[in-house]
Amino acid sequence: MNLTVDAIYEDGVLKLTQEIALPEGTHVSVVITPTETPSAAKTPAEILAAIAALPLASDSQGFF
Repeated sequence: MNLTVDAIYEDGVLKLTQEIALPEGTHVSVVITPTETPSAAKTPAEILAAIAALPLASDSQGFF
């Protein structure tokens, strides 16, 4: 069974944001994938401005 659950890391402990149906004492593997916090989220305009600021590059044949 694979399950994806959000969690918050506080005081050295991962705290799940929802209940999961596992028997007590079940061993699991955990893969940590940090997500953006709402305060760090960018607006579409900010994302487009960052893309527009990227340098243009081409290969030896002149294609982009």
